[in-house]
Amino acid sequence: MMRYRFMISLILAITFSIFMATSAWADKHLLPEPIPDEGGMYTQDWFMETFLDLREDVTESAADGKQLVIFWEQKGCPYCREMHRVNLRIPKVVDYIKANYNVIQLNLWGDREVTDLDGTVMKEKDLARKYRIQFTPTLQYFPKTVADNNKQSGADLEVWRLMGYWKPFHFLSSFMYVRDEVYKTEPSFQRYIQARGDKLRSEGKTVVIW
Repeated sequence: MMRYRFMISLILAITFSIFMATSAWADKHLLPEPIPDEGGMYTQDWFMETFLDLREDVTESAADGKQLVIFWEQKGCPYCREMHRVNLRIPKVVDYIKANYNVIQLNLWGDREVTDLDGTVMKEKDLARKYRIQFTPTLQYFPKTVADNNKQSGADLEVWRLMGYWKPFHFLSSFMYVRDEVYKTEPSFQRYIQARGDKLRSEGKTVVIW
């Protein structure tokens, strides 16, 4: 009976958390709630569809004035679902990402072939091990440009990564943190978050951290 009550309380807490996060961040209307694809993973129709040659994807992103970011996810991941059902339904968040990044979604256990930035070709699941991806979701941000004669892997060239699920304020801030190259002068993302929150509050704006 105690376990049953605990589970009910946990479900209610998660539901309330999702409601509060979406209510606080949405203007008035949220984007449509996503549904899993045939492989059981949540996705977005604006994610980039490519031949998974990361060298070409970085180049194409740069030509569009954007950066490449990989969303590592997996089937059945509750935190991936949370990211899609909460963060990626907020127009302000999605608009910023789409304006500044090209997003590729990779499956932690997938079998599609991917060409790494060093030219090697391997399955998604092998690339995940090479990149030391241990959690989902993991967001892997790449530099704005990569040299044509590059011999380094994406794991060596990435400029930053966000591991696990983060609430909308932190999630959106991570894209700003990378886009503005703040990581070069402020290596602490937490300090950046605090400073950004303080600045917004000083401007009279409401900051929803959790």
